[in-house]
Amino acid sequence: MERAAQTREAHRVTLIGAVIDFAVGVAKMIAGVMVGSAALVADGIHSFSDILTDLFVVAATHFGRQEPDSNHPYGHGRIETLATLWLGSVLIFVAGGIAWASIGRLLEGEPIPAPGFWAIGIAVIALLAKEWIFRYTMRVARRVNSRLLEANAWHSRSDALSTVVVLIGLVAAQIGVGWMDALAAIVVGVMVGQVGGRLLWESGRELIDTALPAEERDAMQRAAEEVAGVRSVHDLRARKLGSDILLDLHIVVPPRVTVSEAHEIGNEASRRLRETFPNLHDVTFHIDPEDDAGETEHSLRPAPPLRADVEGVLDQAWHDLPIWQACVDLDLHYLDNQVDVSLYVDTLPPGQDLDAAAQALRRAASRLAWIGRLRVWLGPGKG
Repeated sequence: MERAAQTREAHRVTLIGAVIDFAVGVAKMIAGVMVGSAALVADGIHSFSDILTDLFVVAATHFGRQEPDSNHPYGHGRIETLATLWLGSVLIFVAGGIAWASIGRLLEGEPIPAPGFWAIGIAVIALLAKEWIFRYTMRVARRVNSRLLEANAWHSRSDALSTVVVLIGLVAAQIGVGWMDALAAIVVGVMVGQVGGRLLWESGRELIDTALPAEERDAMQRAAEEVAGVRSVHDLRARKLGSDILLDLHIVVPPRVTVSEAHEIGNEASRRLRETFPNLHDVTFHIDPEDDAGETEHSLRPAPPLRADVEGVLDQAWHDLPIWQACVDLDLHYLDNQVDVSLYVDTLPPGQDLDAAAQALRRAASRLAWIGRLRVWLGPGKG
């Protein structure tokens, strides 16, 4: 429901921007034709081009914020990332066009006729309208955490800046100083190009799964380690997927808790993280019974025997022992590269206590180097 509301809000602000772009473009075109200002006509065409961008943003936010499916199990956030790359490229193209045309006008000394104050007034109104839609879109972009909307906001700002250039040129032409238009346009082109370059850089980093800043990762680790039952957290990895964050982490819990308790500790850590960091879209945790940070991946180490093999080897070593025959359950704990064994019995063999039974088991299994702690428990076991 929250994602749907964010998508609707993104669509609303983008469509409002498209309506403003249309109105501003028509006003600039009419005024430019009537006063003979090529710059004002070109700025009107720029406003009309923004409508295509707005429609592209609507489509990208619609598809980019859809829920995961079988073909895209991590969601569709990369659509927004690719769209942001495209918008960044458009900004650089616009910046280059503004700067190139303005350098030509500056070198050629092209005269600009006096436009009249009513044309200047239309440029001022257009500037205010584009600045308002920039600020409105930027507020929504930050609220829904959409870099694509932020890019579109800056695209609106580029139109506002180009209108500033036109306004400077109109005012300068009105007082007979036409060369200021070209000089101001070059400065604006550089500014717009910097914004486009920043968007390309940030989106490119996201595409190659660059990690979140260290302070954000540290805050996530602290939030997880505050959960009761969590001894430590390591191998925490986080990356951006559009407006979402994907997180993987290893959670160290007490080594002898049950699987279900350890899993619930992990669930609670996941809940705490989602409450603290609302942009977390996917949290994958791995439960560790001991801290193995920095060690060789377990799947790359020699494999210890699993339960079926352990029980077979133990039966060969203990099949003659009465305590083994009385066993009703068996716990295995894989710790410190060994296997700890706990036997549960309903009754002890005649003449044996728990210590004597454990000693007999240890002597019979003395050649099994992989056995760690060995204990005997009198009771119902795990049930």
